[in-house]
Amino acid sequence: MKTVTIEGHLRTEAGKKAARQLRSQENVLGVIYGGATEVNFYAPAKAFKALVYTSEFMLAEVTVEGKTYKCILKDLQFHKVSDDLLHVDLLELVDNKKVVATLPLKMVGVSVGVKAGGKLVVKMKTLKVKALPKDLREFIEVDITNLELNGNIRVQDVTAPNMEILNPARIPVASVVMTRQLKQEENAAATPAKK
Repeated sequence: MKTVTIEGHLRTEAGKKAARQLRSQENVLGVIYGGATEVNFYAPAKAFKALVYTSEFMLAEVTVEGKTYKCILKDLQFHKVSDDLLHVDLLELVDNKKVVATLPLKMVGVSVGVKAGGKLVVKMKTLKVKALPKDLREFIEVDITNLELNGNIRVQDVTAPNMEILNPARIPVASVVMTRQLKQEENAAATPAKK
């Protein structure tokens, strides 16, 4: 799994004044929780780019004061006007403790419905799962090969080994809809020729 390495510094001062000063030096404040202790740190804004501005699921290895924490991204705060990244919440991965993560979905295969002239509509790009850190993956594969015209693949049809899917089971993940051209062809075939 892809990992982003971030070199952080322990925050010694708390409060708005200290936070403002760190941000003015193009730093992003962060907190690592979920482990034995909560760690308040800061790091240069550019260190977070690969982790934040991507649709991929990645791990973050944050080194603070010589100690490395394996984490996943939990929450972000951006500035309302400038859209600068202000704060990052990271969840430390503990081997025997399940975590909730949002994993991207990857559609694989060519649907029989698409081969018949339909159009694939992806309705969900991610799924929320609960799993042990060792079972987390970069993405969850969804096989759409048997998806027929006007058919749906729902959350309950997605297989994610060793993971508990937290989304409602009946929500459609992907479907194949009829294209306008296919509807017109069907209508033309159904309407008998006038004599």
